[in-house]
Amino acid sequence: MKILVTGASGLLGREVAGLLVRRGHAVTTFQRRPSGIDGAADHCGSLTDDAAVRTAVRDTEAVIHLAAKVSFTGRADEFDRVNVEGTRRLVLAAREAGVSDFVFVSSPSVANSGAAIAGLGAEPADPARAHGDYARTKAQAELLALDADAPGFRVAAVRPHVVWGPGDTQLVERVLARAARNRLPLLDAGAALIDTTYVDNAAAAIVAALDRISDIHGRALVVTNGEPRPVGELIAGICAAGGVPAPSWSVPGKLARIAGSVVEKAWPRLGKEDEPPMTRFLAEQLSTAHWFDQRETQKLLAWTPAVSIDEGLERLADYYRSR
Repeated sequence: MKILVTGASGLLGREVAGLLVRRGHAVTTFQRRPSGIDGAADHCGSLTDDAAVRTAVRDTEAVIHLAAKVSFTGRADEFDRVNVEGTRRLVLAAREAGVSDFVFVSSPSVANSGAAIAGLGAEPADPARAHGDYARTKAQAELLALDADAPGFRVAAVRPHVVWGPGDTQLVERVLARAARNRLPLLDAGAALIDTTYVDNAAAAIVAALDRISDIHGRALVVTNGEPRPVGELIAGICAAGGVPAPSWSVPGKLARIAGSVVEKAWPRLGKEDEPPMTRFLAEQLSTAHWFDQRETQKLLAWTPAVSIDEGLERLADYYRSR
């Protein structure tokens, strides 16, 4: 197939595009900088540019949409412009160009109001209850994408949860950098049980969603490794792989959530442009359980994770040893 992958310069997008190339598809990528993926044709541009989006979807049969503004902080209108209006622009252009299949890569945060999640599936996206501008705008984007599902234009949403692996700057590098400076506390002793997804598994699930879109269009599926671990155990594993000491001090989760709310509001007022050390959303993620029932997802996608958490940590350690 002729497939467009947006956001292929990121960890997950790069793996998705590379997997499609290895399977023999004609892959075009669309993002702000070159993807560097052998065998893929790059279109560089922004989701905010009508002409660039229309050029990217030309002569395309399917779209896998990963590009998004991902951050714990930032101006609300920037999230709206990229995540919501950018997705709307891409969906409309894809339909007009005759694209038949569209996979929207979402996030479980679109249905998480901050409460613990234990064994649920893909609950409905709810922008009004989502915490933070990233989650809110991803929820809006998922809803508008799924609303476009129609005969001749099949749309499905996949929500990979906490994706990590070698080269990950969103989770792994931040954990290692903060742990190395002894600035990474465990919340509630790191006891919260969480699901995560090794990057190869997430990419394979997204490609499986395209393969199985006739069975899953019109709905969203959460994807994880299906191996819930205490968050402190996972962080310790990442630290061991990266060769830095694991966190040894703990902060009450309730206190971290309050502090996170204060910090995220004060950060832009202080002229800070980097990621704050704590936000309410991050504190919730580190101090509340969030793991998901994967039985329906695996059945519908005819997919199971090929790389376990332990094998993923071994690969991560190999990556840092090689560097």
